[in-house]
Amino acid sequence: MANPNTTITYQTLIAWGFKSGKWFPKALSQARRMQEAGRSHDEIFTALQAMQPVEISMRTNTIDYRAFVEPESEIERENLAGVHAAMDGLMRVPTVRAGAVMPDACPAGTIPVGAVVATDNAIHPGYHSADICCSMAMTVLKRDDEPKRLLDTVSRYVHFGPTKRDKHPVEVPRDLLSQIEANPFTNGLENVAWGHFTTQGDGNHFYFVGRLQSTGQLTIVSHHGSRGLGAQLYKRGMAAARRSTKAIAPRIPKASSWLVADSREGEDYWKALQIVRLWTKQNHLMLHDAIARELGNKIVDRFWNEHNFVFQKSDGLFYHAKGATPSYRGFSRDDDGRCIIPLNMAEPILITRHAHNKAALEFAPHGAGRNMSRTRFLQDYRPDIPKDIDVRFFCGIPDLSELPEAYKNAGQMRTQIEKHGLAEIVDTVVPYGSIMAGDWERDAPWRRKTRKSEG
Repeated sequence: MANPNTTITYQTLIAWGFKSGKWFPKALSQARRMQEAGRSHDEIFTALQAMQPVEISMRTNTIDYRAFVEPESEIERENLAGVHAAMDGLMRVPTVRAGAVMPDACPAGTIPVGAVVATDNAIHPGYHSADICCSMAMTVLKRDDEPKRLLDTVSRYVHFGPTKRDKHPVEVPRDLLSQIEANPFTNGLENVAWGHFTTQGDGNHFYFVGRLQSTGQLTIVSHHGSRGLGAQLYKRGMAAARRSTKAIAPRIPKASSWLVADSREGEDYWKALQIVRLWTKQNHLMLHDAIARELGNKIVDRFWNEHNFVFQKSDGLFYHAKGATPSYRGFSRDDDGRCIIPLNMAEPILITRHAHNKAALEFAPHGAGRNMSRTRFLQDYRPDIPKDIDVRFFCGIPDLSELPEAYKNAGQMRTQIEKHGLAEIVDTVVPYGSIMAGDWERDAPWRRKTRKSEG
């Protein structure tokens, strides 16, 4: 130890072997108070040891989890091996308490699509992904009409792709904009919320028109997330989570960083997630309303549900669902006991009731999932556009990576949902047609300019 009469400084603490950090100012103040009181360096050292934050590290052993996937081919087995590799890493993260894998699972970075991870007092932005609250919404119309007329009307209203609308058929509710402005995680994103409202994005997002199998009623189903608003919240959330985690668990992989849920920052982020959820719900339903008004038709039934979100149950844990659908009563205040599970553009969409399967953490698949990446699929396959439904692409160029062959077998998926009791299938929407963004990259404005200059 140093000379007991020498004033203790930051350098003294470092020389004693303490690691600097946010706790250092309090530690130095405590050390000097004890020194002024005549306490020995040994006593001060012991007191500072008790103050020093304990570094949180990864578990050496993984937690067990259940996987409700039954591969039937070499590609499916390869896909599942990638899922298990990712899950084994996730189950070593110290905040994680449980996990489950749905039949639609496929590797996708930090957390597989089709995975659920439950955490204790921690919200991990990386576990819900950038497409926050990607979700499904269904509207059933009262009066019968020509499905083509309905799809034509939908075509005039929807706006796919990464761009904003120049004109809005519906305005963002003012009270919602006020909530966005008031939250520290969403403040300043009002223009993004405005510009992307009633737009659908790209990738696997769609508008689907069909009839209920049970009644024959015309039905609209939409699939999209929170667009730029959610992406910006994710970016801000990840930055805050990395700052928070670095202070207490610097060796944790950055993608698994978390916000302490009961901290002020964690509470603000949780509220921001709920704001984005409300924006996304309105994004679905207000456009459905506009389409119904255009047709002069009435709405007799509707419901919606999300995936790529975080849910808190009565056990206090936070359930991060990346491409997994809640299948338990009361997962949200607007839950009516039903959920929507699409398979692909040519297959009926499943309407389910909750199954409350505890082994699956009370979740179900969010869709059919993939067995390989889009790039690999396009390298190995040349799929045909389905001829028996009305398939449309917003930009005019088909996206071959979104055709039915790119996804897991729909019949196999339905069988596994029923076999494992993940959800109770009570009805379906039989397809007439669908609209997707299409191969937007090939028709992007910057590519058009390039082609024009080359021509």
